[in-house]
Parts: sequence; structure tokens; C-alpha cells
Amino acid sequence: MSYTLFLFEDGKQIEAKPVSKEDNNATPKIGTVYCRLSKQKYIENVNKLLAHIKRGDIYEINYCIEFFCADAVINPQQVFKKLNELTEAPFAQLLKAGDDYIICASPERFIQKKGVVLISQPMKGTARRSSDADEDLKIKKALQYSLKEQTENVMALDVARNDLSQVAEKGSVVVSELFGVHTFKNVHQMLSTVSCNLKEGINLVDIIKATFPPASMTGAPKLKATELIKKYELSPRGIYSGALGFIDATGDFDFCVVIRTIIYNEKLKRLSFHVGSAITAQCNPEEEWNECLLKAETLFKALGISIDDIIFTA
Repeated sequence: MSYTLFLFEDGKQIEAKPVSKEDNNATPKIGTVYCRLSKQKYIENVNKLLAHIKRGDIYEINYCIEFFCADAVINPQQVFKKLNELTEAPFAQLLKAGDDYIICASPERFIQKKGVVLISQPMKGTARRSSDADEDLKIKKALQYSLKEQTENVMALDVARNDLSQVAEKGSVVVSELFGVHTFKNVHQMLSTVSCNLKEGINLVDIIKATFPPASMTGAPKLKATELIKKYELSPRGIYSGALGFIDATGDFDFCVVIRTIIYNEKLKRLSFHVGSAITAQCNPEEEWNECLLKAETLFKALGISIDDIIFTA
């Protein structure tokens, strides 16, 4: 089956091509890896966002931090293979766009079209795995019944419902799964599923305009959350938190949210990745910091580094 893959970044459509397989077992050469901000500064910023929530400016916001290295030599195929082994992510993809390699291990569907049905699956709520089966089940159940995680999830779900309603037949928006906990190789994740039937005459551009950027990566309300993201995050997200996927010959498509993703510029020898979490009135800033590190852990492993190798800059 032939297909075309696209990136959506800042409203611009960039064609991207799958990367051919190469066997290269060379060890990645990673220079100094920095985080844009320290734990202390992260907590300060989260408290500022909580003040916005208290004032009623927003109800939820996805706040992200960047890790980066300006002197890295890696084999993207090798890193992708390692990352995929660690995650077995359903939306794992390796693409090259210009000088950038997108090494993606996303577990999250952004939006899918099947015929006249449009489906979105916002993901909010993350918990670690345990090698002990009994403990792993307890962790999963704790995530399932966590009021904090449910609150985060339902707010993202409401944003997705509102987005879909702009292109849906009246009365067709339905939630088929609420607070579902899905287990992946490295983490447990909470997600909800919302769908609708498309209005007649709706096309791909209409759908992207209504739903992009993804609900789980912005906040509620979406426009104000996006404004505060630009104010408080220290680096642009770029491809991260965008959308990546395929469109088939019938016009059906499936896009993931670009998370758990390493971006590597071969020409500049620069690699970076972002991680983030949802900030709500119920959150504890230190726990949100720990969630960011949990999400980064697998990316560290794929690159052969650890948290002890990171320099926190601000």
C-alpha cells in the first residue's frame, strides 16, 4: 500500500519521507545534555500557572520542558530501534524532513478518520510500570481511580469534544470510552475516546483547522492556554506536540500526537526532546516534575544517558 506522510508545524505542511533501514551498531556520541530549567524554576513556573488557574484564566494547561544537546552524533535508525524496543509504541515512526530526523515513539492518537466517522483519543494520566505483577496492577488501579488524573483527562476530553463539534453533524458527538487505562511496555496511560459523524462537505483542511493543535497538548480554554504556553515555556516546541501520520487513497487518515519523540538535526548535530504534564488546580508541582522525568526516562535510555548526565541550566 502506498501512502503519503505529512508533518503539520505552525500551520505549514511539510512533506516527510520514511527512512530506509540501516544497520549500524555504533554507540551514540552524546555531548553535554542540558535541561532548559531547574527543578526549582520549574516549580516556580508551575505555581505561576496555578495562580492563573486560581484567577479563572484557565482550568488546565500542558506545560513542557526541553532537554537538548548541541554536540551529538547518533545513528537515527539505531536510536529508533532501541526506543521502539523500550516502548513498543503504537504510533512509532521514523521520518526525515530536511536535515531533521523525527524519532517518534508516540502512544497517543490525535485524530483518525474512517469514512464519515472522526475519532480523537486525548491522553492524560501517566503512571510507571513495575516488574512485579501485583505491584503493577496496584499502580494501574491507582491511576484508574485517581481523581486528579481523571480531572486532567476530562478537561482535555472536553476540549476535544468542542473541537469535533465544529465539524460534526448535530448531536453526533459521543464519548465511547471514559478514563480508560491502557498499558504500554514502559508506562500505563489514561485516555478517553470521543467520536462524531462529519457534516457533509467537510474536508481535511476543515478538520485540521477545528482540531489542531491537539487538545491534550494545550489546555482549557484552548486559546488562553496556548497564549500562556508561549509566555512560560522557555523554548519553542517545533514539531513536538504537533501531528504526524498518513492519508490513504480514500481520504481516510490517522495522525498521532508527536510526543515521546527525539528530534535530531544531522547537519547541526543537535538533538532535543520535550516532555510535559497537565497542570490543574489539584496538581502538586513536585509530582508534575517527577512525571516529566518519568516520561523522559525512556528517551534517556534510548540515547544511552541517564538523569545524572543532565545539566539543569536555569
